[in-house]
Amino acid sequence: MTTDSDDPRRTTDGSPDREDLRRAAAAVANGDLVVYPTETVYGLGGDALDPVAVERVFELKGRDRGNPLSLGVASVDAALRHTRPSEFALAFARAFLPGPVTVIVERGADVPDALTAGSDRVGIRVPDQPVARALLRETGPLTATSANVSGTGSVTRVADLDERIRDGVAAIIDDGETPGTESTVVDPEAGTIHRRGAMAGAIEAWLEDPPV
Repeated sequence: MTTDSDDPRRTTDGSPDREDLRRAAAAVANGDLVVYPTETVYGLGGDALDPVAVERVFELKGRDRGNPLSLGVASVDAALRHTRPSEFALAFARAFLPGPVTVIVERGADVPDALTAGSDRVGIRVPDQPVARALLRETGPLTATSANVSGTGSVTRVADLDERIRDGVAAIIDDGETPGTESTVVDPEAGTIHRRGAMAGAIEAWLEDPPV
């Protein structure tokens, strides 16, 4: 995929145009995988509600099937169509999303076992990144996992994608270098931070003294 800033498929500031997004959305609708930018690292996306597409993500990454994937959505309201958070978890989500935070809540009936490794809970991710959210509005829920082979480092530049990933996806949206900080993974109902990343201090403070 051409990524030069003077590519006619891109806007004058070098960001992806609507054709790039349409191409990626069409790939997802066809059951294929795509690479997309977030405010943390580049993500590997497939239809998160399609067990076959989810399996393709695990296969391409070489990821342990017992290690669940997150559900990427365009907004908290979109997440509510596929999850059943408590009022407390919903308040937490509205406080920190969109943002570099993965919020673990009860999953809805349409979320497949393949995504959650059989758990009744799922991590929801609403990227604070306009290109990612524009794509999610087109596609609906996508897998939210880093676009790297398991056991290797996360990718902040399209140029650094592993050839295995590059060859295994149908579309790549290049939006320049991403910040690289991983999301913080938190279960607000349990008051547990499973992985410290961006905004971890603010999350701890909220959980210790929730304004709800």
